[in-house]
Amino acid sequence: MRTRIPVSSMFAVLTTAIITFWAGSAFAAIPLITDDTGTQGKGKFQVEILGEYGHDKEESVTNENADLAVTLTYGISAPVDLILSVPYESWRTGDSDSEIRGNGLCDPAIETKWRFYESGGLSFALKPGFTIPLGDEEKDLGNGKLDYYLFFIASSESGPLALHVNLAYIRNNNMENDRRAILHASLAPTVDIGKNVKLVGDIGVETNPDRSSSDPPAYVLAGVIYSPRESFDIGVGLKGRLTGPEPDLAVRGGVTWRF
Repeated sequence: MRTRIPVSSMFAVLTTAIITFWAGSAFAAIPLITDDTGTQGKGKFQVEILGEYGHDKEESVTNENADLAVTLTYGISAPVDLILSVPYESWRTGDSDSEIRGNGLCDPAIETKWRFYESGGLSFALKPGFTIPLGDEEKDLGNGKLDYYLFFIASSESGPLALHVNLAYIRNNNMENDRRAILHASLAPTVDIGKNVKLVGDIGVETNPDRSSSDPPAYVLAGVIYSPRESFDIGVGLKGRLTGPEPDLAVRGGVTWRF
């Protein structure tokens, strides 16, 4: 007899992974999830390619996610950016007897970042955005409805050290009975250890979209950013879970090109 995978458990894992991915991870300095207040400057572009592989095992059920996002940023003015991100996801969940899987484009996101205050090493920004329901919600690749969100970003820099803080409200409109109101908080310290190398850390928590659970997903991340050229970065990081809803382990990495 084939073992059936609990649909509620499977959907909770997939929903958490999708929300975590689009709610901020595609737009921060790779491999960070927490964003900074930096903008591109008028008429300048930035292209980011970010990948993440996550692995999680609960009892006999294994969940795997492989995500890829391409993000294009354009500087409308010195303090304002316009951002378009297109994510792709492949996932698998199953045990030794059965499994289900899916892959395809997820809901793309459009947002803007406005750095409204800057003095010395302290700056503040707002980042509103929304997702377009183009992903196939029947394959858990989208929510089937337009979602929107607002991030408040604070950055403080002093010499080689920097600290970035994000607070966000995410309106998780969906076809299922998941929570609509998601709150997010995270912070990321960084330190320059050489002319082209930066060590980064990240820690964050947000509301669990699964109404049956009050345990919030929380993560911790450590990584490095190498910049062989001023306009080109390579970043890689390892993300682990602090609470049960997060994947056991995830690897994040990618490249950033500014021109």
